[in-house]
Amino acid sequence: MNVVKKKIDLRAWGGATKKEWADWRWQYQNRIRTLPKLAGLAGLPPDAVKRLNPVVGTYHFAVTPHYFSLINLADKNDPISRQCFPDFREVDDVIDGVPDPLQESEHMPVPGLVQRYADRCLALATNQCATYCRHCNRKRLWGKSAPARTKDDLRGMVDFVASSPGIREVIVSGGDPLTLDEDLLDWFLGAFRAIRHVEVLRIGSRIPVVMPMRITKTLCRMLRKHRPLWFNTQFNHVNEITPESARACEMILEAGIPVSNQSVLLKGVNDSYEAMRELVCGLQCISVRPYYLFQCDPVAGTDHFRCDLLKGMEIIEKLWRNASGLCLPRYVIDAPGRGGKIPLQPFSLSANRE
Repeated sequence: MNVVKKKIDLRAWGGATKKEWADWRWQYQNRIRTLPKLAGLAGLPPDAVKRLNPVVGTYHFAVTPHYFSLINLADKNDPISRQCFPDFREVDDVIDGVPDPLQESEHMPVPGLVQRYADRCLALATNQCATYCRHCNRKRLWGKSAPARTKDDLRGMVDFVASSPGIREVIVSGGDPLTLDEDLLDWFLGAFRAIRHVEVLRIGSRIPVVMPMRITKTLCRMLRKHRPLWFNTQFNHVNEITPESARACEMILEAGIPVSNQSVLLKGVNDSYEAMRELVCGLQCISVRPYYLFQCDPVAGTDHFRCDLLKGMEIIEKLWRNASGLCLPRYVIDAPGRGGKIPLQPFSLSANRE
């Protein structure tokens, strides 16, 4: 796969220098966070902005300059803009869906820590993201007034795990844990690593996709200290595989940390065999293993993203027939509570592939 580097017009970003563009701190500080700024950059008409006001009043909005630069503004169905631009359907076309479809809040023994399985838990280290994906299953946590987690909040999670000898794996997610202060994240991971019965750590982050500049040599050296550490990210479309994101994943891999991908099946983004095959083959080319393809959770405000289950199984069956086994993710639906991840098998097990 030839990863094409897109030319950036820095004049649209206040005349930023190439050095600034490559600095993750500049990227984070210059995120698009208001409708007027989005309208100016994307050319949205005034009536569209007016219609989107209730959306951003309900669900947070932010897009990094890097991720915005991947959008083809001439394409009204661009797969990147669909994932990050607010959409009136998030509040106008709500048919079903609930704020917490996996019932995480009902399995939270201490604030921020979710335990749905006996041997592992999920530590929601922050509610902050570099870019807010419109299909996110934790949109309920996007409240603008929600305070950042303190070290005391994180310590409460560590103390619970330390007192729970059945937990062998801790998944650090959020929000995006790579938006945390690096020293705080180092302490958090180290505190879990110091617990004798915790054998494995895992990080869930979309930073390699939306702000790959954040993956620095310093960060990778810090993460390397906490191995065995697994890194799960989320590429949903081949257009997200850029030279920058490929290099970010390579740096994590060079630190001895495996990188896997957890995509979400999204209507109008990747809900075709062709789009999914391009994605998984592209991931193989950058040594990122397709791990899961999730059926989009029934989250309030995401009705317009959800595909029919049979459509997903049809896509997977075609992949079985026409793609390498290293390219095949497991298509699953995440059941509420302790239901776990339920595999959605293709129609036939007799597919021939090489």
